[in-house]
Amino acid sequence: MHERTQTEDIIHLEAAHGSGAYNPAPVVMVQGYGVRLLDKEGNRYLDCATGIGVAALGHAHAALVRAIAEQAGRLITCASGYYHNDVRARLQERISQITPGDLNRVFLCNSGAEAVETALKLARLSTQRAGIVAAMRGFHGRTLGALTATWNTDHRKPFEPLIPAVSHVPYNDVPALEQAVTQETAAVLLETVQGEGGIHPATPEFLQAARRLCDERGALLILDEVQCGMGRTGRWFACEHYGVVPDVLCLAKALGGGMPIAATAFREALSFKKGQHGSTYGGNPLACQAALAVIDTIENSQLLDNVAQVGSYFLERLRALHQAKPQKVREVRGMGLMLAVDLRHKAGPVIKALMERGVLALFGGTTIVRFLPAYIFTQADVDETLQALEVVLS
Repeated sequence: MHERTQTEDIIHLEAAHGSGAYNPAPVVMVQGYGVRLLDKEGNRYLDCATGIGVAALGHAHAALVRAIAEQAGRLITCASGYYHNDVRARLQERISQITPGDLNRVFLCNSGAEAVETALKLARLSTQRAGIVAAMRGFHGRTLGALTATWNTDHRKPFEPLIPAVSHVPYNDVPALEQAVTQETAAVLLETVQGEGGIHPATPEFLQAARRLCDERGALLILDEVQCGMGRTGRWFACEHYGVVPDVLCLAKALGGGMPIAATAFREALSFKKGQHGSTYGGNPLACQAALAVIDTIENSQLLDNVAQVGSYFLERLRALHQAKPQKVREVRGMGLMLAVDLRHKAGPVIKALMERGVLALFGGTTIVRFLPAYIFTQADVDETLQALEVVLS
């Protein structure tokens, strides 16, 4: 009689008691180090997924592990609404230092969706309007407000009716945006680089038009940099490539290096009044200390430069692959270490085959293979990734 392995036991437990919301690959990840993951069977993987762009420093980074351990022995939680905290205060200051322009106010929460919800509430509160203009292919989260702004009907339809007065325009379509933004618009909500929608960077004209239209018509410009922010594109925030400063900036994922933490940064004039918003776990000292360690390590190790240099090399290698296999690859796109290969066929079998060859990648749409490696990725890691991808596509 066949006896189940430990891996099969764990998969069975998750299948029996999980929510049913996920469909994970049949592997059990148990350990990570650097840019590698290790499964229960001892197989090693080069991680180009990083928990959907979360593990910015890779796995088990010494500075992050030390910061979390020390803070866990000191103070884990401290309700933001009741007490001040030294670690939280330092993180709010550091975020205000690295964000562009005058985004000097910071609300701390736990996920990208919460950061977007905060931004939407802030827009309604400050403008006394209801309208939200978002973009096709955009993804902003799965809570009801963020879900309403998300484009994909497969995500939205089971939960309708959603929040009213939200419209969507084609991404990078300036005339459509000009028509959509009116005196009833509270905010324009855009990803500077669309992530789940397939790694589509904004054009300078589109982002600059969004800034101009918001100024002219009294709306807020909210940039969702949950995935593309915190150094992912080679600068702290992708909007810095465009010279555009939003009124509100949403960040998460890489901010905690693996710890759940998110933030909404905004201008002084937009501040909440006491009691208008809150979060039980938001700004807890443990997650804040992790975020401080991430920011300090990115700065001290000059990882923004590494993201820019290795990301440029990665993109060059992908473009060469595109030229070599135009019958297989439709297009490659991206900025920094946020890259996509748009195939001429379904991406699922390619992602599965890459995993079988020890490389983890992500979906980014039906035909899109997405790469979001750690900021410590090297050119040698890129070469290993491309070697596997070339074999799979052959």
